[in-house]
Amino acid sequence: MGVIDPETGLPATPAPPNWTGVFAETLIAEARRRPEIVAITAAMPGPTGLARFAQEFPDRFFDVGIAEQHAITSAAGLAMGGMHPVVAVYATFLNRAYDQLLLDVALHQLPVTLVLDRAGITGDDGPSHNGMWDLSLLAGIPGIRVAAPRDAYTLETATQEALATNTGPTAVRFPKGSLPEEIPALRTLGGVDVLAELGGEVLLVAVGPMAESCLEAAEALKDEGIGTTVVDPRWVLPVPESLCDLARTARLVVTVEDNMVHGGIGSAVRDAVPEASVLTLGIPVEFPQQGKRAGLLADFGLDAGGIAESIRKEWFRAEL
Repeated sequence: MGVIDPETGLPATPAPPNWTGVFAETLIAEARRRPEIVAITAAMPGPTGLARFAQEFPDRFFDVGIAEQHAITSAAGLAMGGMHPVVAVYATFLNRAYDQLLLDVALHQLPVTLVLDRAGITGDDGPSHNGMWDLSLLAGIPGIRVAAPRDAYTLETATQEALATNTGPTAVRFPKGSLPEEIPALRTLGGVDVLAELGGEVLLVAVGPMAESCLEAAEALKDEGIGTTVVDPRWVLPVPESLCDLARTARLVVTVEDNMVHGGIGSAVRDAVPEASVLTLGIPVEFPQQGKRAGLLADFGLDAGGIAESIRKEWFRAEL
């Protein structure tokens, strides 16, 4: 809990715009246009932003209680009935419903959209709530498309694109907390946003909210003569073919994600482009302790300084 007014119980200061709020606004706007959109959660309508949806569309909202498996199977049934269900849960709780996602939704190529709040390191919520397994789990689901937005604009567009997909399941993941500044793309190649072109032969692949730290790392490396191109795939699974093309021309590919390093986006890129030299940066296979998100990411070498140092070591090691 943050600081509250003891008389009202409300926050002492207004909360800044956050990821959950942008998702909620986008979902409501789309639902006003499309009556087939319904929303499901598992005992967390407030934290996932669906409480506002429920107020406006009470007949299109379902809270199934603490039963993520039931949420996913219910979504499958609604999708078979012609609806487009949106299942919003914390990323860590997707672990409970893997079987239902795999065999009730993906096997039948149903248009169900997962919205995974608190993805990556949540920090303050404690070790059980870090959403650091979702990309590794989703990488093994045939036919699913996964988006990792980097800011408010890409979250809004990813949500819209997911809701417009009727050929199979989609997922949109984002972290807890306030939004970063918008990071515009210099250009887009086959759906992959190019965020910085600082010369050289390093391709730095930023997954979602890691974009800001990757850009800072690239600037630091430029001063040392290590040129970097920073890209954001936006839709990270399956690995975009345009990203594979960029990886084939790079001397070193570095992926940075706030997901477990084992089996995540870095592993998917390495599998998709086996001829490339790929350095994967992510969260080690351990349970992070409680702490601030920024501090924990720094501990794992996922802040700008840690990313730059990892690239620096790999770059000079390859030159030996």
